[in-house]
Amino acid sequence: MMQRPFLNINPAVLLAVSFWVLVPVCSLKSQSAEKTSLRFMFYNAENFFDLSDDTLKEDNEFLPWGLMRWNNTRFSKKLNSVSKTIIAAGGWEPPELVAFCEIESRYVLERLIYGNGLLKYNYRIIHEDSPDPRGIDACLIFRADRIKIIDYSYWIPVMDSNEIFRSRSVLYVKTSIEKDTLHLIVNHWPSRRGGVLSAEGLRKKIALMVRMKIDSINLSENGSAKILLMGDFNCTPDDKVMEVLIKKTGTGQSLVNLSDSFSEGGNGTYRYQGRWEVIDQIIVSPSLLLADEGISTSKKSVRVFCEDFLLMRDPGFPGFTPRSTYRGYRYQGGFSDHLPVLIDFVIR
Repeated sequence: MMQRPFLNINPAVLLAVSFWVLVPVCSLKSQSAEKTSLRFMFYNAENFFDLSDDTLKEDNEFLPWGLMRWNNTRFSKKLNSVSKTIIAAGGWEPPELVAFCEIESRYVLERLIYGNGLLKYNYRIIHEDSPDPRGIDACLIFRADRIKIIDYSYWIPVMDSNEIFRSRSVLYVKTSIEKDTLHLIVNHWPSRRGGVLSAEGLRKKIALMVRMKIDSINLSENGSAKILLMGDFNCTPDDKVMEVLIKKTGTGQSLVNLSDSFSEGGNGTYRYQGRWEVIDQIIVSPSLLLADEGISTSKKSVRVFCEDFLLMRDPGFPGFTPRSTYRGYRYQGGFSDHLPVLIDFVIR
C-alpha cells in the first residue's frame, strides 16, 4: 500500500461543501518514498457525553436539562465532527487505530463507528468505565481487518490505605500486526487546572506505575519490546513527571518522546490563555525506531493534525486556537479543544 499523505485542507473548499460530506483532497504532501501500512491517531474528544443520565457518574451538566444543554442535535453534530476529523486525518482512508480520551460510554463509540462515515471500515471497540467521577474514559477503536487484539486491560496505581483512586485508568492493549507484536498504552492523566501541583502526586503515581509495567513487558521480550504510548498527559514533554516515565531504569530502557518536535514554530496540541502547549504526546520504545523487520516508525512519522477546519481565531488572544465544542459554558459547535496527534508505521 502506498503511503497515505497528510492532507492540507483549504478552508474555502470546506465551507463550500455540506457539513455531512467528507472534505475533498486539495493537495497532498509526501513524507518519503517508503511504503507504509498503518496510521494511528490519538484524540482528546472534549467531553463527548451520551444523552443518558448515569446515576453513578457526575454527568448532570451534559444532559438536555443540564448546564451545557447537551441534546440530540448537539450530540449528532459532535458525532459528525469527530467522524469527519478521523476520515480527514487518514489521508486515503481513516487510521487503522484511533485512541480517545474524554469518551463517556461505549454507546458513544457505537454511534460513531456505525454512522455513515465509518461504517464500512470494520472498526471494533475497546472501552470500559473508569473510576473517574465524571465518567470520561480512555478507549479506542481499531480496524479488525488490519489489527488483531491479543489482550487488553485497564491499569490503576496502588494507592495509600486512606486513598481511593478517582481518575482515568490507563488502557493497555497488546496487538498483533502482520506477525509482529505492538504494545499500546493509552493515557489521560489528571489535570493541572487546579494548579500545577494540585494533582502532581497522582500523576507521579501513574507515571511510576506505567514505567513499572513497561519494564515488565520489556523484560518478558528480552529487552526488545515494541511499545507505543499515546495520550493526554496534562503536562509537557519537559515536565519532571515525564522524566520519571521516560528515563532509563535499572531493568528497563529509556523511552523516546517523539512529541518534542510538535512545539516547533510555536505550535502545540492545546491552547491555554493564548499559549500553545504540547500535552497530547506520542512516546515509543527504541525498538520501534531501530527495527530492521516487522513494524517500525521514525521521528519524522509523527505530527499534530492541525488543519484549518479544526482551528478558529482565538477570541481572547492573538492567533488561532482549536475550534472547540464549548468555550467555557458557551456552545460553539466545534470539534474539540485539543488537536489530534498522528503516527505512521512501516512494516518490513
